[in-house]
Amino acid sequence: MADARSAAARYLELTKPKVVSLIVFTAVVGMVLAVPGSPPLVEFVAGTLGIGLAAGSAAAINHLLDQRIDAVMARTRNRPLPSGQLGINQVLTFALVLGAISMALLVVFVNALTAVLTFLSLIGYAIVYTVWLKRATPQNIVIGGAAGAAPPVLGWAAVTGTVDHNALILFLIIYVWTPPHFWALAIHRRRDYAAVDIPMLPVTHGVEFTRWHIFFYTILLVIVTTMPFLTGMSGPLYLAGVTVLNLGFLWYAIRLLSENDERLPMQTFGYSIIYLMVLFAFLLSDHYLEMVLGNSGIRLP
Repeated sequence: MADARSAAARYLELTKPKVVSLIVFTAVVGMVLAVPGSPPLVEFVAGTLGIGLAAGSAAAINHLLDQRIDAVMARTRNRPLPSGQLGINQVLTFALVLGAISMALLVVFVNALTAVLTFLSLIGYAIVYTVWLKRATPQNIVIGGAAGAAPPVLGWAAVTGTVDHNALILFLIIYVWTPPHFWALAIHRRRDYAAVDIPMLPVTHGVEFTRWHIFFYTILLVIVTTMPFLTGMSGPLYLAGVTVLNLGFLWYAIRLLSENDERLPMQTFGYSIIYLMVLFAFLLSDHYLEMVLGNSGIRLP
């Protein structure tokens, strides 16, 4: 029994559960925001499972393709593959099974558009970003961020069968959030990336240059995150919440420019994760508040 639990834990680690949880949450918010009432149950459940399994498959493929550099980097050398806890064939089989179940769920119970977009996102992250972009350019996370920003669009497509401008706004929020989020981590782990010849921005252009990029992208993020309110997708609750979140992100970005505390990049990275989760929680809460008030005949200004 203990061995079975240990094996399950190793396979679970392949899916990067914290990352997948965030992906699934943003996809669920996309589903909820796409319709005025509750999303259709079958598409909601199958879409959530399908998108989550696809994300887990992509993460497992990432482990497989990055095993050489993972064995060198301090942050990743204890992962199941480089540590020898799992073999290549085990990881490959696991990734393919997750991917196949994901596609089957989406094709049979959701719709072809969601299946195609999810498959393209899987390939974009697991193959295009991991194999090529990561090693090709310091702008790897900017270009490759499109795959990571797709979940709300996938959720939207799952319950509507279409993609409209509001879905693309949700995509844009995560897309612009990704560089300052990841570059903060890259500053902290720059020596690891240098050791394996991965051209992350702080390795190729220096920490100071990267800090300025984080600052500029944070300003862009502040602008982009007001768009749900400006387009009418969200109301005052979201606007108030995201304003507080943006002030916090700007505070970290400014501190990165003015302070040399080695702990600050990881603090910024940690805040960025909380930022995105809470931002989407505000989108969700605002949607239901508007729905409840609308059913009561109350309109917010």
